[in-house]
Amino acid sequence: MLNLILATIVPIALLIALGRWLRACDFLGDNFWPAAERLSYFVLLPALFVHSLATADLSGLPVFDMVTVLLISTLIGAVLLVLCKGIIAGDGASFTSVFQGGIRFNNYIGATLAAGIYGTGGIALAAVANAAIVPTVNVLCVLAFARYNGAQSSARAVAKAICSNPLIVGCALGIALRLTGMGLPAGIEPTIKALGQAALPLGLLCVGAALAGSARGLGPRPLLAASLFKFVVLPLTTYGTCRVLGLSGQAATVAILFQALPTASSSYVMARQMGGNAPLMANIIALQTLLAALTLPVMLSLTLA
Repeated sequence: MLNLILATIVPIALLIALGRWLRACDFLGDNFWPAAERLSYFVLLPALFVHSLATADLSGLPVFDMVTVLLISTLIGAVLLVLCKGIIAGDGASFTSVFQGGIRFNNYIGATLAAGIYGTGGIALAAVANAAIVPTVNVLCVLAFARYNGAQSSARAVAKAICSNPLIVGCALGIALRLTGMGLPAGIEPTIKALGQAALPLGLLCVGAALAGSARGLGPRPLLAASLFKFVVLPLTTYGTCRVLGLSGQAATVAILFQALPTASSSYVMARQMGGNAPLMANIIALQTLLAALTLPVMLSLTLA
């Protein structure tokens, strides 16, 4: 199990380190990184969500119970973060980074670990987790930006921000294709898949680039708060929700696993594009990726016991 976790996390850490080195030595120039972040946010990440949600195989799974557990635990987590805002972050931009670090997740790590533990059944359960959490966390994060980092927070402005957000649009399109049974046309599916696969490496390189010289002036409190919440509070909340609603077995394990994953590289891209504290977000991603090598084995050993 430890080997599987390390084999999944080490490439992510190396991509972050490579991005930091490329930025530090000015190999690509400063103009490259904003363009790469924009490409990732408006094209690659939406393609990733469209493909993963449109092609998800949900047959024969406890979809309703698992989705209910994940939605409830995510919403409880979001409320707890808002209630603790005054303790964990002083300004709105920093809070949006802590908020993303607390509820977003790296679905690449989750899908890889679920498949390694349960095989094809784990892949299907990971698809359910993605279908439940991806749209939810994107809507919640846009709401957090509108409330704590936006110049306008009227209902109309918030609705416009949600409807025009490319990540939410990608989620909605993928779910619509799945629910209607249309799926992705054979001639288009490989292209959408290839674009989505490019989102992870490019996003992680951008995270690494942001780390070059970005640690100055960042206090430890928001970094530690986001990580404590992600690796302790949210998994325990999910475990408790599983017990209350009676979800058990492989579905419960995968649900808890996905809520205990380090945050995603898309968090940094969203922070950059929506005016959040991007340096803080980059450091949260890097720290959580490293900590996950320690926390995930412990969490899995408890849930699989």
